[in-house]
Amino acid sequence: MRKLAFAAVVLAAPLAFAQPKPPEMDPKNPISSSLKGNFERVKKFIIGAADEMPAADYAFKPSPEVRSFGQLIGHIADASYMFCGAAKKETKAPAKESIEKTATTKDALKKALADAFAYCDAVYAASKDAALSTPISLFGNDKMLKFQALDINVAHDNEHYGNIVTYLRIKKLVPPSSSGM
Repeated sequence: MRKLAFAAVVLAAPLAFAQPKPPEMDPKNPISSSLKGNFERVKKFIIGAADEMPAADYAFKPSPEVRSFGQLIGHIADASYMFCGAAKKETKAPAKESIEKTATTKDALKKALADAFAYCDAVYAASKDAALSTPISLFGNDKMLKFQALDINVAHDNEHYGNIVTYLRIKKLVPPSSSGM
């Protein structure tokens, strides 16, 4: 029994050390720095998954009714512009066309995703707690708050990262969140 317990501890130790380090917390802006940390975490997983999936599998769909892997990456990029654009109070986000509908190659989708995440990086970096209650317009609702746009963006990214995990697992790939990334 002791050997079994020892083996469990030895085998579990690398997993404990593989957990992502907590985000840097700004004591003057704990809410906005927490949002930024959550965004950084899921962004890292999505970028890692986009890198990991072979180019030939960007057209892969687990079933005909759902988005392909590439369309999912494009959708995340499109939504990033929408949510971060709303938080920034831009009436027209930088993406001119639907990335999901126009980009098809791994290289084009990875670039579009990187550009969208860079756009959001600037919004999260500039966000301070005092401004999170600023009213913005999102989904036709002029009573939303900047906090909600940034929080929904993180939730949306996490939701679709869950989809991405399924796509990777079907292809016998290990998702970044399970690989200690």
